Amino acid sequence: MRALGVRLAARLRGGDLVILSGPLGAGKTTLVQGIAEGLKVRGPITSPTFVIARVHPSLVDGPPLVHVDAYRLGGDLEVDDLDLDASLEESVTVVEWGEGLVEGLSDERLEIHITRSGGDDDEARSVTLRGVGPRWADTPSDPV
Repeated sequence: MRALGVRLAARLRGGDLVILSGPLGAGKTTLVQGIAEGLKVRGPITSPTFVIARVHPSLVDGPPLVHVDAYRLGGDLEVDDLDLDASLEESVTVVEWGEGLVEGLSDERLEIHITRSGGDDDEARSVTLRGVGPRWADTPSDPV
């Protein structure tokens, strides 16, 4: 998952919205750790479940990473309270558990769904990418 995140980071730029979905333990935060590594932002990258959102500034004059965990958010009003649209244009915004909550932030986004391919102890994952809008028109939708 981390290596995939590093590869994804090479395609990301300020203004990008990435929405991650999948069950607990699927690897969403590990994917974000790889994205952070690829973007070269200040860490550490940990699950923001209790903080809800963290901003990680770039160490190399690139876009900051806004890492959000929407797991505990109760709806659109709580998403609005985070004011994510204020930094969306200059940041790479990655939202764990954002499906059904943050799509309205941008007409262009990358949706990533992660599932475990085997049992609970299996490290194998299936990752499906779905690009929405012209920015992501060339995104393959086949599982990675």
